[in-house]
Amino acid sequence: MSQTTNTILMIRPVSFRMNEQTAVNNYFQEDLNIKNAEINQKAQAEFDAFVHKLRAVGVNVIVVEDDKLMDTPDSIFPNNWVSFHKNGNVVLYPMFAENRRKERREDVFIRLEEEGFLIENIIDYTSAEAEGVFLEGTGSLLLDRNNSKVYCALSARADEDLVIEFCEDFECTPVIFTANQTVEGRRLPIYHTNVMMCLAEKFAVICLDTIDDKKERKNVVRNLKQDGKQIIEISEEQMHQFAGNMLQVQGHKNQRYLVMSQAAHDSLTPKQIAVIEKFCPILSSSIETIETCGGGSARCMMAEVFLPKA
Repeated sequence: MSQTTNTILMIRPVSFRMNEQTAVNNYFQEDLNIKNAEINQKAQAEFDAFVHKLRAVGVNVIVVEDDKLMDTPDSIFPNNWVSFHKNGNVVLYPMFAENRRKERREDVFIRLEEEGFLIENIIDYTSAEAEGVFLEGTGSLLLDRNNSKVYCALSARADEDLVIEFCEDFECTPVIFTANQTVEGRRLPIYHTNVMMCLAEKFAVICLDTIDDKKERKNVVRNLKQDGKQIIEISEEQMHQFAGNMLQVQGHKNQRYLVMSQAAHDSLTPKQIAVIEKFCPILSSSIETIETCGGGSARCMMAEVFLPKA
């Protein structure tokens, strides 16, 4: 079992803008006050440059164009609606925002099969949407594939019962907690686990300050240490620059890279960078428009493909 893959699915945006339906509990989103067409154009340029950087180091990036007719402003973040697994399983997830549900597209699976991947089975949790219950893919679930654990910060977009159901279906141990951020003086749940935490093969980047409950914090630390992960702590301020929203991927000759945005990289201290680079090089790209309007960063843009080859 590998924690990292060299194949990434990315969706190139055609209607990218600030999504009013997700802004209600994604406190990372900001309004740029420029025309949507201009926002989309900037996002496309950032997306293309990011893909180019990934491919330059040997990451196999499968790019699918978004469908303009669907009007899906957040389609650039596919990891929230789908995950692809080693045994040929594809999982579909229930989404909080109604206009994000249209992002789930069968032609994406056809494209992967054309690329030689095998899809054996589709596990579909989307019926939970009818009950107002959500679990947004690897935004909500941080999968430790080698140690069969799932880390999840509960929020309006990550329902505890559904996390447990997922863990039962995939024979994983859940590590569940609540992570908060300060919004106008109040502590409110962080919308996705993957903005406050990144899980790599041998280390974890995490904002422990967001886990207000001491017992829960201790439990997360214990689990990470138990599995031999070095913990790299980031501050809440760094988290707001998306320093938690990173993903370790494989390039040429199985070389690992930690992928993050330029903003995330710029927020790190020399000491933090040195610890990360002890494990693998950093690959960063500027995605300022995407981060500001979308409230998501580099990790959210990459859906990892672990499917077997046909």
